[in-house]
Amino acid sequence: MTQTDSPKMDPKMLGALVCPKTRGPLTHDTKTNELISKKAKLAYPIRNGVPIMLTHEARKL
Repeated sequence: MTQTDSPKMDPKMLGALVCPKTRGPLTHDTKTNELISKKAKLAYPIRNGVPIMLTHEARKL
């Protein structure tokens, strides 16, 4: 599986995760395989199926 072939995020996992900075909801961007926090304007990477929920690892939007 390549970086662009992202698997579908488990809805239960997505519902349980929140942005560590704002405690707000996240959405899954399948094109970039990232979890997006619109409120914090950050994109958290997903590596090998594991969300990396560290603000210093997040990409600014």
